[in-house]
Amino acid sequence: MFGFKKELYTPEYQLAGDECAVIETSKGTIKVKFDGEGAPIHVANFCELSTMGFYDGLKFHRYVPGFVIQGGDPNTRDMSGADVAAGLEGPDGMPGTGGPGYCIKGEFATNPRNSHVDGALAMARSMDPDSAGSQFYFCLGAQHNLDSGYTVFGTTVEGLDVISQLRAGDEIVHVEIVHE
Repeated sequence: MFGFKKELYTPEYQLAGDECAVIETSKGTIKVKFDGEGAPIHVANFCELSTMGFYDGLKFHRYVPGFVIQGGDPNTRDMSGADVAAGLEGPDGMPGTGGPGYCIKGEFATNPRNSHVDGALAMARSMDPDSAGSQFYFCLGAQHNLDSGYTVFGTTVEGLDVISQLRAGDEIVHVEIVHE
């Protein structure tokens, strides 16, 4: 269909404004303070998926030294860390191609704090600016070239050392949303 644009998902999660994520990985714990004011859709989406247990057991599937470590693809759930690290296809498809079954609206153009600093938490997407779903990444150093095209929705407040140790195949054990 020419001109067809699929409807974007609006999360049902209601932001309190003080959300943080405690992300337990196979390498240690990371704590992220969310920017619910600058990226409310992205924060609500991540919180909603986290409270449903969506991220639990997924693997980080992309590691680019000095750039990003990326995870959040459900295609990695039933794969071993070694198979993910080797770039093999899993029972649900190739790592890096999966999502929650919907997309959310990009907020990089409207977020006044959309800055890819070291440890920034941002949402991955395809070529379509409104194609983010569940895949996220942490910046390994400042990546300001991404500021104008990818939505930052959180900043690491604890665990930068953990992020620097993560590699493809490492597991997201559990994500808990806490209020501070």
